[in-house]
Amino acid sequence: MTQPLAGKVALVTGASSGIGEAAALCLAEAGAAVAMTARRAERLSGLVAQIEAAGGTALAIPGDMMVEDDARRAIAETVEKLGRIDILVNSAGIMEAGGIENCDTAIYRRVIDINLMGTVYTSAAAVPHMLEQGVGDIITISSLAGRKGGPMTSAYSASKHAVNMMTDGMRQELGGRNIRVTTLMPGATETEVGDNISDPNWRAAIQAHVAKEGAVKPRDIGEAIVFILSMPRRTNISEISIRPTIDTSA
Repeated sequence: MTQPLAGKVALVTGASSGIGEAAALCLAEAGAAVAMTARRAERLSGLVAQIEAAGGTALAIPGDMMVEDDARRAIAETVEKLGRIDILVNSAGIMEAGGIENCDTAIYRRVIDINLMGTVYTSAAAVPHMLEQGVGDIITISSLAGRKGGPMTSAYSASKHAVNMMTDGMRQELGGRNIRVTTLMPGATETEVGDNISDPNWRAAIQAHVAKEGAVKPRDIGEAIVFILSMPRRTNISEISIRPTIDTSA
């Protein structure tokens, strides 16, 4: 089995389910040692066992990327225990309903704190290590919702649009020093993204959207991440959209 990422060390945030979990498994299969962080420690433990049983190297670092100290600790512990950090996959994030009529501003703040600031915290902590190494890759999981807003999605779309702009700014800042930065924007992907939405009607709509026949599978995104990372260093896939084939108008 070809392992294009052998010898690399990766940290995946939001690794306890969905795209983050799939990314961790695909990175491990590609040969990387994988550190994983998320709030659900028991799920991380199960992933570590799964990766190690297949002969890989894995490390669980429970934490909440909305908390800057937790984010910085995740980077520091990855470097301390695995020796370096070559790859950062920013996958931690939430979706919430967020229209403007009768809006709960606390929901906006929470979505932005997790989706945008969590990405800022981990990236800011990882970049000094990557600069010292002279090499690195940062892949941020955004969303096609960051390209197009809609009713009841303004909080989520705003956070993901901000993530897109921040990530591309990092690309321009760091590309000349051999750090590649990618914005990966999935469409409807079969994950738990809708399960914690507080509005019951919106929760049901999103759950149906991501569970529909033909939706992208998390592993599809994980394999795309490995593809991006496997390109020659001279090539930075700076932005990539992945959507269900059946979604022709989204």
